Amino acid sequence: MAAAGSLAGAEPTLTAQQRRLNLDSFEFVWTTVRDQYWDPKLGGLNWQAVREEFLPAMQNAETMSQARQVLERMIGRLGQSHFAIIPGFVYEDLGAKRDGEEGGAGVTGIDTRVIGGRILVTQVDDGSPAAAQGVRPGWIIVRIEGREMAPAIAKVAEAYQKSTQRELMLHHAMQARMSGRVGGTRRIEFLDGADKVVEKNIRLMMPPGELAIFGLLPPTPVWFHARKLPSGIQYVAFNLFLDPARLMTAFGDAVASTGENSGFIIDLRGNPGGLGIMATGMAGWFIDKPNQQLGTMQTRQSTLKFIVNPRLPAYRGPVAMLVDGTSASTSEIFAGGLQALGRARIFGSQTAGAALPSLIDQLPNGDAFQHANANYISEGGRTLEGAGVTPDLEVIPTREALLAGRDPVLDAAVKWIGAQK
Repeated sequence: MAAAGSLAGAEPTLTAQQRRLNLDSFEFVWTTVRDQYWDPKLGGLNWQAVREEFLPAMQNAETMSQARQVLERMIGRLGQSHFAIIPGFVYEDLGAKRDGEEGGAGVTGIDTRVIGGRILVTQVDDGSPAAAQGVRPGWIIVRIEGREMAPAIAKVAEAYQKSTQRELMLHHAMQARMSGRVGGTRRIEFLDGADKVVEKNIRLMMPPGELAIFGLLPPTPVWFHARKLPSGIQYVAFNLFLDPARLMTAFGDAVASTGENSGFIIDLRGNPGGLGIMATGMAGWFIDKPNQQLGTMQTRQSTLKFIVNPRLPAYRGPVAMLVDGTSASTSEIFAGGLQALGRARIFGSQTAGAALPSLIDQLPNGDAFQHANANYISEGGRTLEGAGVTPDLEVIPTREALLAGRDPVLDAAVKWIGAQK
């Protein structure tokens, strides 16, 4: 990840207290890698020697940018993409803090993507406050609560300019800015389809879906949508690989209701992942051969093979999967695995390249440290981390298509399935 100090202009010299906190942060990062990296031998890297090499540079760092560069160079020796130093000011834009307000669960019903440097509304949930206010796909978000979004987006984009997770982080930043306490409002200024400035005060509602509890995670809303397209193709979408009892049943019912050659579309755009084991269960509805697997994940403690459990009779018709830069983790394992097995065709844009389970720890100096604790290799032998799943057909949504009510990625998948019949 590129150093982000240039975004702040001329920087002040570090105080004695800041130097101490940076040294504490250095020790935290070094120790975390030593104790938690998936390979205890660190690929043969002499981690103690790395510490001795970079410690003097941290001791001599005079600005925060210089201190971040030291940490970035140190973790860069691992040669892994899922390790990053997130500057404190970027961390705030990713939703850790918002204008002095506590985070909240309320949402507007708007989904967005940053395309061509513009924040485009890509979806407005039916029945949501945003839909009631007349917000439409293709509109451009200009300001939220009077704050220009372009500078905030530029900070995140620059910080992640060399990362495959750039689109994912931009999405997180925008969704965080539009969320808050349920019952509150967000004042959002748009450019509508005629490029006219339109201001809306949008009430925040509870997120759609049913709350699911897993481990120590807070209750998380999980939704699943299934519908038949006019062409007879079965279309499904869900926001997380969680709540397996309910989600797996609904997914299986959707597969069972699909005609042999009707076609099946799985929309993983905006799905950041969840329980990896659910991907193997879902894959079983499309694979009838035994001993197939989606890939292998290795942690410091064990090696986990994502073995597919066939669910006979399996669906043998054409399968298309829709992905983009906000498809991550289990979504990538699912899509990349079925693609490698020749069982699905992928449409959209490169996924996030964030297949590994990772943690984000806040450092003593206020920055954050993202680090993975596993390694994953797809069945095709590809490392998804830092690369992502490459679509068989790249399709990028445009503002013109969104304003016309079209979804170019879905349209491409429908066209392909039609050609298979």
